[in-house]
Amino acid sequence: MSNSITIPQAFIDSSLSHMEEEEMKRFLGSLDNPSPVSVRVNPYKLDSKPSLNGVPWSKYGFFLDNRPHFITDPFFHSGIYYVQESASMFIEHLYNHIFSDASPLKILDLCAAPGGKSTHISSLAGPGNLVVSNEVIKPRAGILKENIIKWGLGNTIVTNNDPRNFNALPEFFDLIIADVPCSGEGMFRKTPEARSEWSPGNVDMCASRQRRIISDIWGSLKKGGILIYSTCTFNQTENEENIGWITEEYDCEHIEIPSVPEWNISEGEVNGHHTFRFYPHKTNSEGLFVCALGKSGEHKLLKEKKKKQSGNYTHVSKDKIRNLSEWVEQPEYMTFYQRNDGTIHTAYRNIFDESREIMNSLNVIYSGVEMGKLYGNELKPSHSLSLFHSVNTDRVPGTNLDLEAAVNYLRKNDVDPKLFAEGINMVAYNDKPLGWIKRIGNRCNNLYPKELRIINNEIGINKDSFL
Repeated sequence: MSNSITIPQAFIDSSLSHMEEEEMKRFLGSLDNPSPVSVRVNPYKLDSKPSLNGVPWSKYGFFLDNRPHFITDPFFHSGIYYVQESASMFIEHLYNHIFSDASPLKILDLCAAPGGKSTHISSLAGPGNLVVSNEVIKPRAGILKENIIKWGLGNTIVTNNDPRNFNALPEFFDLIIADVPCSGEGMFRKTPEARSEWSPGNVDMCASRQRRIISDIWGSLKKGGILIYSTCTFNQTENEENIGWITEEYDCEHIEIPSVPEWNISEGEVNGHHTFRFYPHKTNSEGLFVCALGKSGEHKLLKEKKKKQSGNYTHVSKDKIRNLSEWVEQPEYMTFYQRNDGTIHTAYRNIFDESREIMNSLNVIYSGVEMGKLYGNELKPSHSLSLFHSVNTDRVPGTNLDLEAAVNYLRKNDVDPKLFAEGINMVAYNDKPLGWIKRIGNRCNNLYPKELRIINNEIGINKDSFL
């Protein structure tokens, strides 16, 4: 079905000037086709892969034949999969060939909301590496936090900072992913309103902002570290020209990324640096531009800001740790600490020193795994603990709900108390945790967070999940 919002002629004249006429026709025609639907599964929560067509550049990505009501699929709420555009999953190909088995790594996803690349990179990095997932816009940072909690790996810190705030961490990160805000041309098919919002002036403004972001963050990248620069746009101003600017402004090394011709990704080169472009008429995806750059040589660091004083957390006592240890499967690998708001958190011990430095330097809105609050030595568990991939599901009684009852729980409606034991229970669907419920005599307190509940009661339930 043809889209009623036309493609701006100025976009055709400027952004597609590098295309031959016949290819331009195929590209423009593809923008009126339906967008593909793809998901990426969580390898820490799903043992087997679905029987679906895979995304070629990601072993965790899969295409769906249609777009179901994800909102009423309990697996979606338990963090079993993430709905993500397929081109964005190319980060996996880059990461695997650049870092292989390198560890430990400190990784920054700079412009992270809503969380697609952060959840992906946290799976690839695993518990041995630290991921800092940042978003400058506060409401979007809240959404990012929700998705990080849902994914449940525990190796990610969510921050709400401007890029320049990272000057407090000079030469700190091994990898910085800068999926910078752009003019959004790659969304012309998926989000047609982006067509009417496009203008040459906006392209220039975005390109200038992108350069400012890279300038602000470059000093936080280690020598020998990697910057992955990407946009979801097609024009050369925000892409090739900015790569040219980066490589002329800073000392950059070429990063060799293997080509796979059958993927139909358009490849290029800027000042000897490899670039990748995804076009909807060639790849089963929306638009994406990406380039990986290595940092080398001497550079001038911006003046380091005075770090915040330590004291926004305290370690918990040994007697409390005994109780807390019962809630996770491998407590010997964890550190337990208490934030100033009274919440107990746990983090992987091998990345705790780096996590502490982040907490003392930046505006952190979530770290590790929030476990809950202690009353005496007893823990009142937080929702995030139920979604941690290493939560001890035997710590409290658990009940598997059928599909209808599980969706009813996710709507935060009343659930039959006869299904649960007295006290705190874990609620699950097909053995995948969804949250907590507390039975008190003949009634239940549904402890699913109010802000996460399914609001629209008219949305139908998916009875045939793709998993």
